[in-house]
Amino acid sequence: MSEQREDMTERDDLPGEVPAAADDAAGSVGAEESAAPTGKYGKLLSEEGGVRKLTGMYRNWFLDYASYVILERAVPHVQDGLKPVQRRILHAMKAVDDGRYNKVANIVGQTMQYHPHGDASIKDALVQLGQKDLLIDCQGNWGNILTGDEAAAGRYIEARLSKFALDVVFNKKTTEWMRSYDGRNEEPVTLPVKFPLLLAQGADGIAVGLASKILPHNFIELINAAIAHLQGRDFVLYPDFPTGGMIDVSRYNDGLRGGTVKVRARISKIDKRTLAITEIPYTTTTESIKDSIVKANEKGKIKIRKVDDNTAEKVEIIVQVAPDESSDKTIDALYAFTDCEVSIAPNSCVIWDEKPHFLGVSEILRRSAEHTKSLLGLELKIRLGELSEAWHAASLERIFIENKLYQLIEGCKTREAAYEAVDEGLAPFKSLSPDGVNFTAGLSAVRTSPDHGTAFDIAGKDKADPQSMRNAIYAAIDIAEHRRAWAEWTRNPLQRAERDRGGRDVSVKDLPQTEKED
Repeated sequence: MSEQREDMTERDDLPGEVPAAADDAAGSVGAEESAAPTGKYGKLLSEEGGVRKLTGMYRNWFLDYASYVILERAVPHVQDGLKPVQRRILHAMKAVDDGRYNKVANIVGQTMQYHPHGDASIKDALVQLGQKDLLIDCQGNWGNILTGDEAAAGRYIEARLSKFALDVVFNKKTTEWMRSYDGRNEEPVTLPVKFPLLLAQGADGIAVGLASKILPHNFIELINAAIAHLQGRDFVLYPDFPTGGMIDVSRYNDGLRGGTVKVRARISKIDKRTLAITEIPYTTTTESIKDSIVKANEKGKIKIRKVDDNTAEKVEIIVQVAPDESSDKTIDALYAFTDCEVSIAPNSCVIWDEKPHFLGVSEILRRSAEHTKSLLGLELKIRLGELSEAWHAASLERIFIENKLYQLIEGCKTREAAYEAVDEGLAPFKSLSPDGVNFTAGLSAVRTSPDHGTAFDIAGKDKADPQSMRNAIYAAIDIAEHRRAWAEWTRNPLQRAERDRGGRDVSVKDLPQTEKED
């Protein structure tokens, strides 16, 4: 972005953009001042009285605005697969999560602490997340992606984080934080998502000068592909849609620009004069398909008597064919002249390293799998440090009590004197410390009472088992040092997510080539 900003600055100085500076007379007034612009737009370009004109504002700030829209609003980040508003919603839901449902209106208000763009955009993004049925457990009328019905008002519907989201999305210890827009709160830069969430949910956003459209993929296929990558095997990914249908992926192009997929509704014959549409193409609704059928019939492209939309939980559009028309020809006409067949052009654009990049879905999955492995490694190192500290403290406590070192602090009048006495008593055991850890770090067990000298209180203390913690540390070290174990360590959470979440099993077939009129 800095290179683009430099290019923009150079472009501003090109001849003809701004009237030339005055000659020697103006130079005598001051080197920084230039002659007043003349011509048709002279008044607009001038800055008399310290007022900045619209043209200067546009020239200097438009690139900053475009960068903001790309990075902070419309395009998802490759690491967690979320747009900023989605990330802030999940963070706000985690902050108020107590296992119970919360009103959507309450969640929207909580999110406004982090998102500066109003409640309407937050509520719309929350409803879209809920309709994907992956991260949010919904209650109430959340609309219908099949019919296009909208969700109820935020005061009537409720939501909470799903068990899947709690398991794979959040971890405070591995999250990088930044200040919110007003500086009052902290929000995550990206969430530590241990799953290819971007490819599972898909994404659609229009920024300034570019757009992003990533199609959703099958949950189980993504897990299998991630495991295949970790094991060094090849894999292929194709889209999978929650609305079902059939798809032609011969020109998918790994989700990059220039590719396209054709999606068809699933049409079956009930009898010679009745057709049933039971699955619809992605990006369409039963209402839009019904309208397109009616319009095609009015134009004479197809011949039908009646079309009824009986969709409820599942799609059911009944088409009554005209008496003198073949049902097979009617099916071909429905694909050719209505929304029963649509073409979708993917454009896989993501944020990576603070810049937009065009990455194929295979590359996105590889980066997601590697990021998951690095997150699990970081969690393992943190756990290893915690176990080491706990084992060290337990060993100190055991030595302190079994060797009656607390007797050394009798008669000590100050905290410093007690520390020094215990440190001398621990001297014979310091060789037992792994990696030269300072045993004096465990001297917090010494409690000094300002009123009654020194005293050591061991009543009610839990006696940790150093041997069990030692075994846990050795197991963690084994995993960290063996690459094959890394793959297994990463694969197990993915397989657990597959068992817990499950996935849709929608057939992907090559479609017969049928010409469709524009």
